[in-house]
Amino acid sequence: MDPYRITPKNTPDLMKYDAGDTSFFEGGKKEGLLELAKLNKKLDALQELLYAQHEHRVLVILQAMDTGGKDGVVRSVFEGVNPQGVRVVSFKVPSAEEIDHDYLWRVHKQAPGKGEIVIFNRSHYEDVLVVRVHELVPPKTWKKRYRHIREFERMLADEGVTILKFFLHISPEEQKERLLERISDPAKQWKFNPGDLSERARWNDYMRAYQDVLAETSTPWAPWYAIPADRNWYRNLMVSSTLVRTLEKMKMHYPAPVAEIEQYAAQLASEAEQAQA
Repeated sequence: MDPYRITPKNTPDLMKYDAGDTSFFEGGKKEGLLELAKLNKKLDALQELLYAQHEHRVLVILQAMDTGGKDGVVRSVFEGVNPQGVRVVSFKVPSAEEIDHDYLWRVHKQAPGKGEIVIFNRSHYEDVLVVRVHELVPPKTWKKRYRHIREFERMLADEGVTILKFFLHISPEEQKERLLERISDPAKQWKFNPGDLSERARWNDYMRAYQDVLAETSTPWAPWYAIPADRNWYRNLMVSSTLVRTLEKMKMHYPAPVAEIEQYAAQLASEAEQAQA
């Protein structure tokens, strides 16, 4: 995954970025789906450890253009994982109460607690993306937010939150196909919003905004990964492998059992014998 991790020296030119790249898994789609199933089992076990140990906190941030696959990642990567201890947060247009506070106020409230994995399906990064592209605030305002976000995420990391940020990058050609599918498939028509087309018309503006976000806010404590997302199976595999590898490095363990736990098994066995008598 290191080639997809963003550092100041390898920030990609998103206008030329290969969103169809699958070079870091040679087995193809069939083998990729089998590998993803294995990773799902590993993630299930690791999440159980995380919840039981009640020490670590994990924040996963997903950003993408429309149809980029944020919902697909949530469904596929976390398939079979116990929902206890996993929470998905989607940030919509700010409410009146939220507008009355600073833009990070509503985000901080949703940060993971001990033993939790929280997934941000869109996030505080909208405040340096949408607001920039649509000129909702002046440049001097959104430019300062890069520093705010770096410091906010540093604070979370210092308090024990492990942060993984994934930009799911699709090509405009693939987005067109996915939008057409939403229009033609009755089971997906509910997802289509005419506003998606007006956002698509600002593609280049968004790519410039995303590129600055990657360059300005990928840090050692909260790295960005720019994941090629034209192939769903590959996108999911790359996200899952990064998450599993990160959790494995935590070297988690189950809490110690109560003292002399074996005596309780004997007590239960005695109860069963008495019931049979």
